[in-house]
Amino acid sequence: MLFNSIDFAIFLPIVFILYWFLTNKNLKLQNLLIVVASYLFYGWWDYRFLLLILFSTIVDYSVGIGLLKQENKTKRKILLGTSILVNLGFLGFFKYYNFFLDNFITAFSFFGTEIKANSLNIILPVGISFYTFQTLSYSIDVYKRKLEPTKDFIAFSAFVSFFPQLVAGPIERARNLLPQFYKKRTFDYSKAVDGMRQILWGLFKKIVIADNCAVFADQIFNNSHDYSGSTLVLGAIFFAFQIYGDFSGYSDIAIGTARLFGFNLMQNFAFPYFSRDIAEFWRRWHISLSTWFRDYLYIPLGGSRGTNYFKIRNVFIIFLVSGFWHGANWTFIIWGGLNALYFLPIMLLNKNKINTDVVAQGKYLPSVREVLSMTLTFSLTTIAWIFFRAEDIHHGISYLSDIIHPSILTLPELITPKLEMIYTILCVFILVLFEWMNRDKIHALDIANYNKSNRWVLYLIIIIMIITFGSFNQNSFIYFQF
Repeated sequence: MLFNSIDFAIFLPIVFILYWFLTNKNLKLQNLLIVVASYLFYGWWDYRFLLLILFSTIVDYSVGIGLLKQENKTKRKILLGTSILVNLGFLGFFKYYNFFLDNFITAFSFFGTEIKANSLNIILPVGISFYTFQTLSYSIDVYKRKLEPTKDFIAFSAFVSFFPQLVAGPIERARNLLPQFYKKRTFDYSKAVDGMRQILWGLFKKIVIADNCAVFADQIFNNSHDYSGSTLVLGAIFFAFQIYGDFSGYSDIAIGTARLFGFNLMQNFAFPYFSRDIAEFWRRWHISLSTWFRDYLYIPLGGSRGTNYFKIRNVFIIFLVSGFWHGANWTFIIWGGLNALYFLPIMLLNKNKINTDVVAQGKYLPSVREVLSMTLTFSLTTIAWIFFRAEDIHHGISYLSDIIHPSILTLPELITPKLEMIYTILCVFILVLFEWMNRDKIHALDIANYNKSNRWVLYLIIIIMIITFGSFNQNSFIYFQF
């Protein structure tokens, strides 16, 4: 079920009414309703994969119970290994089987040995990369004794399948989200209103920004040899705002929806395109995944401790794995590798933590140095996005080589439909302006401190823009494929 669909517009108020008016006096009944609603939400796409979520839930719940009762170190490692094997095994089969098979065949063909093997027509379960990492956080934290294992199967099932963030995050830590299912929840009007604001802003980013930018990004990327270098730059920028509007828009809707039900999810985006270096960008982009890899992979590897060799090794591991997490294509690995190369000089010079505050805090405008830093960071990020969007490595390289052409000094072409393209650029400008004005907030529509009339004027403007410029084709979210 898509957040930007009529189905969800009907589903959400029904669940909200049942949750607060029929089950509000019984915590276990509320949690059970969340489980049922979440399974309905996910099964709307393909009910067959509900068994996958259920099996993963049972395995990790049982591992937690086993770790509670077990003190033997070897047996505890076996239990943790079982959780890792099951979760990563499912992820590896559904997402990477054909990738490894095709590359295995290609490798042997390179040495003159022909291997015949058939690829499988495997359907990738939506959100499998997200909920497997979420359940793994539970097993790892219980193993490390950082979290008390739960005996409440319904609460644990609700944690695993919580519908607002089930298919595209944020990837919640068990330490943050699971305890919220143990506590009685009372309706908080101010929290619910703020949740509605964040949902509205998320819909604006998805329907107005992402879906409109996608039209022109797709046209330019799919016909890249037909356009000038300057138009290809514009196409890359369109994709940069498409993926930001799409993914952060989903996160906003997810976090806002969770607040309607009394839950607090972690912030997943913190205005990343205002970053002054790549390290700051990765502290602000897909925060739930970045911190997951930091805590469960980077730090266990040694982090930034030790010799430069180990520092460089760990940085490349974390970024290459992050790239591979996104999909079974070498383009994602190149994207991860580029970000590693961007990050290394900052880390080796020990400047990766110098920009931890809000840019131009307390000022209306940034300094010249901050403008140049943000422009450079956005440019490097956009170059990496070219490989993220490209069909294959050859396409990515040819797109970049076509940019490096004298035609980059010409004005970009107006892509048909021309008027819609101008409207889209204007909407992107409004997005950037509004987020800049509220860059010190949790989300851009966190305007509780505005007076009531100004708030309603802003709501009305955003709603009119959604109705006027929005794409209502119920386009899927990009990260559903990951």
